[in-house]
Amino acid sequence: MTVLQIIQPNNEILRKKAKRITNFKDKKLQTLIDDMIETMLDAPGVGLAAPQVAIGHRLIVVKLPDDEESQQEYGDDAGVLHIVLNPDIVKRSNTMVEGVEACLSIPGIFGTVDRHEQITIKGQDRDGKDIRIKANGWLARVFQHEIDHLDGVLFIDIANKLWRASEAPPEDEADTDESDKTSETDES
Repeated sequence: MTVLQIIQPNNEILRKKAKRITNFKDKKLQTLIDDMIETMLDAPGVGLAAPQVAIGHRLIVVKLPDDEESQQEYGDDAGVLHIVLNPDIVKRSNTMVEGVEACLSIPGIFGTVDRHEQITIKGQDRDGKDIRIKANGWLARVFQHEIDHLDGVLFIDIANKLWRASEAPPEDEADTDESDKTSETDES
């Protein structure tokens, strides 16, 4: 497996809508999936979309941490690797939650973003089999962040507030709802 270069916003691929995948037996696709997993883990991040490695396909990989603390916090979602091709959000909760996000393509920048607390996505696994995933909390946030990448949207486009890693977060962020897990950062 190969660690791929993660591109930054000056590369126009990050701003384009990614194309649907139709050939699931393509060996290059299977290699790309493996390389994306390796790249995400090496970064380290919790999610990665194909456009972030300069590939304009609708493909995301997501994996929340699986250390002991994460297992307590995220339960069954901790450590599960999700590979989703052609993901679409088919259901969204009405409840929106503000949380802190960051992005591997925009190093050193953090922001608060409103996301749906719960979502259901459908897509295909790496073999083309239809899958459906219900996600809430941080996992739902990561999926929404990565799916935005597939549509050319970066978290900085929709953030309520932005700040550099060298700066303290805006003061009113300390009052966010703990049930949102905002102490975690979505590095995807």
